[in-house]
Amino acid sequence: MSSVPQPNWVYPDPFILNIRVDASAIDSYQHVNNSVYLKWVDDCARAHSLAVGIDCEQATEFGLGMAVRESRALYLNAAFEGDSLMVGAWVLRNDKKLRITRQFQIVRVADAKVLVQAEVDYVCIDIKSGKPARMPREFRELYQPIVQVEANTSIDS
Repeated sequence: MSSVPQPNWVYPDPFILNIRVDASAIDSYQHVNNSVYLKWVDDCARAHSLAVGIDCEQATEFGLGMAVRESRALYLNAAFEGDSLMVGAWVLRNDKKLRITRQFQIVRVADAKVLVQAEVDYVCIDIKSGKPARMPREFRELYQPIVQVEANTSIDS
């Protein structure tokens, strides 16, 4: 009986989005294109928002949304067509004013290899003007950091 290795998540209890790599993700080097990993990070962020109770309709009602301010990704290993992946996400910081930071880890299920580590900073914006705006109560309450991290924690460390 073979057992599937368990991922070594950077933090406990991630929100997880499962991905199956299809042919559309593969580039001329016969592995997943780097831009596809970023799309999966975005897909995971949107799924996490929905899971905590914030959907696109609700954001539209508020007239506010969380826009990407900065993305950083560290590509460690490649994924290939047919691979099953898990995208793990954590809210690391929420200043309860304008900004939140999420960390992501993309892991191949078969061997538990970490393929990508990413960190994304978001800023709350007024959807119509595109200018920064104070977070509504719902964003302050629902985007709670689920781990305690050092102020300088980063994928760059």
